[in-house]
Amino acid sequence: MPCLFLILILAFPRVAIALLFLFSHYLDRAFQSILILILGFLFLPFTTLVYAWMINSGLPVQGINLLWLLIAALVDLGAMGGGYSRRRT
Repeated sequence: MPCLFLILILAFPRVAIALLFLFSHYLDRAFQSILILILGFLFLPFTTLVYAWMINSGLPVQGINLLWLLIAALVDLGAMGGGYSRRRT
């Protein structure tokens, strides 16, 4: 059961992006290029969602909002780099 829960948590941002792309124009307003959206889906899904939320809410990408975006990027990069520490030991 814990493994299933982990898979659900790791897949959530990608599932959310796919559902938003298919059933709304939320991501279309934030990203003009489909290439950037696909790259965000593959490499930085949580950051893609945070950026789309900021743009659709009318929040500027500066100050505390930039901090939220950087935290999202660190979460995404931390999820990618987590395997390195296990492989090394």
